[in-house]
Amino acid sequence: MARIRSFDKGTQSIRPHDSLVDCFHSTLTDADGQTLLHLTTFGSDYRKSAPKSSQSLQIDVEMAGQLLEVIYETFPTLAPKSSPPHPTVDTPVSGAEGDSPIYNQLSKQLGTD
Repeated sequence: MARIRSFDKGTQSIRPHDSLVDCFHSTLTDADGQTLLHLTTFGSDYRKSAPKSSQSLQIDVEMAGQLLEVIYETFPTLAPKSSPPHPTVDTPVSGAEGDSPIYNQLSKQLGTD
C-alpha cells in the first residue's frame, strides 16, 4: 500500500508470473487537492482465503506521465501517432475564396471573412 514516488529501470532478475489477478482502479483527491489514480490488485484464483486486496498503488499526475513514457518505450505501437499539421484557414486554397459556398460558410463561422 504505497504512493509511487519514482520510476527507474530495475536490475533484478525477473520472470513472467504464473497467475493472473484482477485490478480495480479509482480516483481520489489528496489533502493538497491533487488527483490520484488508485490501483488495487486482488489475490489470484489460487488463493486459499476469500478474495481480498493484496497490493494497492497510488499515482499522481507527474508519476502518470513517467509511467506513460515507460509504457510507450516498452510498447511503441501504443504511442500516440503524430498527426500532420492542419492547414490554416487564413491561407485560402487557390481559387476557393468566392467560388465555394462551403469555404465561404466556414470562413464566416471562423471569422476569417
